[in-house]
Amino acid sequence: MKKFLVPLCLFLASMAYSQDDLLNSLDSTQVDGKTPVTAFKALQIVTLQSTKMAAKKEFYFVVSHRFGTVKDGFDSFFGLDNATTKLGGIYGVTDWLSVSLSRHTLNKMYETGLKYRLARQDDHFPVDIVGYSVADINSFLEKDQYPGLEFKHRLTYVQQLLISRKFTEKLSFELVPSFIHKNLYNPDIERDNQFSFGGGGRYKITKRLSVNLEYMHNFDKPDFYKNPLSVGLDIETGGHVFQLIFTNSQAMNESGYVTNAAGDWGKGDFFFGFNLYRVF
Repeated sequence: MKKFLVPLCLFLASMAYSQDDLLNSLDSTQVDGKTPVTAFKALQIVTLQSTKMAAKKEFYFVVSHRFGTVKDGFDSFFGLDNATTKLGGIYGVTDWLSVSLSRHTLNKMYETGLKYRLARQDDHFPVDIVGYSVADINSFLEKDQYPGLEFKHRLTYVQQLLISRKFTEKLSFELVPSFIHKNLYNPDIERDNQFSFGGGGRYKITKRLSVNLEYMHNFDKPDFYKNPLSVGLDIETGGHVFQLIFTNSQAMNESGYVTNAAGDWGKGDFFFGFNLYRVF
């Protein structure tokens, strides 16, 4: 535990002493004579991607953590004994295109992604529109369990369209239609192609604090999985955002988060976690 807490404290301290406060400048930059609007300060709402993107040549180092379910109480120290971690990076190739790569301890998942802006909310257009394309590689699968296993069976694909609007200085909202294709699946309980629809919102409480909420409805889920429902807090420090998260899905990749949420809020079965971003 000490090995985890010491680097975390150093990481948070470096965020607090960032040189430039970007909170006000983000919403006032002129592009081609227009004033683009920033609906979200963080790259994620809670677990879902937001329409915010890395700027050209920016690199984000990402650390996400989800502890186990809190329902077991002191038996698992409210989930701390069953934590999962995501480490990754995001690079802005241009102002409208970014690439990402991450590794998740849950299912030993590798994730690659492209995020690309299709339209920008400004003085003349009402919404942000961003595409998000992901390929997941499940390295946890073993041939002993799946004798006919090939590399293609490890792959899952996700395609999402992110449509957001900043309504006021305090309130932003985003819709997220989503399509997920799994090369390996159990036909008795699920389909290879799964559709979901939902979204999330952000309400700013103070200059540096907002509360976020998101929900996705999966049209093809089996009965023992739940639709993901998550709430989070954004804490802005010098232009960077630290996110505290409560969710009924422990997975941090889109395919697992949307289709394999196992927690039940009504039974106190949910997970605590956080997202940390450091931009270079």
